[in-house]
Amino acid sequence: MASLTRRSIMNSFIRLLEERPVNKISVKDIVEDCGINRNTFYYHFSDVPALVEEIVKSEADAIVNANAGISSLEECVEAAMRHCKNHRRAIWHIYNSGNRDMYERYLMDICDYVVTTFIDNALNGRKIPAADRAAIIQGYKCEVFGFVTDWLNRGMTDELEVAFLRLCALRRGFTEEMFRRALNP
Repeated sequence: MASLTRRSIMNSFIRLLEERPVNKISVKDIVEDCGINRNTFYYHFSDVPALVEEIVKSEADAIVNANAGISSLEECVEAAMRHCKNHRRAIWHIYNSGNRDMYERYLMDICDYVVTTFIDNALNGRKIPAADRAAIIQGYKCEVFGFVTDWLNRGMTDELEVAFLRLCALRRGFTEEMFRRALNP
């Protein structure tokens, strides 16, 4: 029952977040939307920032779990952007709040996971030096994070998404070339 109440509080907050910024949502708003009392809210969350962090972490975990089979850089970016689009206003309100640093930490974790999954899937059991694998992951992770962050900063426009996906198409084959170079220095 406690986890259902916790999820209900999170869902109420997300609904409210679709309507207005974080700083315009009070505990009173959440408990009224959810149909619980304040004590119940505080039993589950210490405050609204703790609720925001739990929601971002939960959503990050869901993205990670849903994208275990990533096989291209395009899929990495599409996974992150798809999540943002599904909750456009809520993401926008969190991203433009005092919680941006926390959101960016989780976004970086998501980028790390999906890029690592992509690289490991692309290696398909081949072994390259650990330092080369780490460098490739770091480079792609920062690139994906940078594009998604720029996309968020520009209001999640379709033009930037299209431009990045085009860049991925232009670079197709580069990952295999990096693997080849790592295997044959």
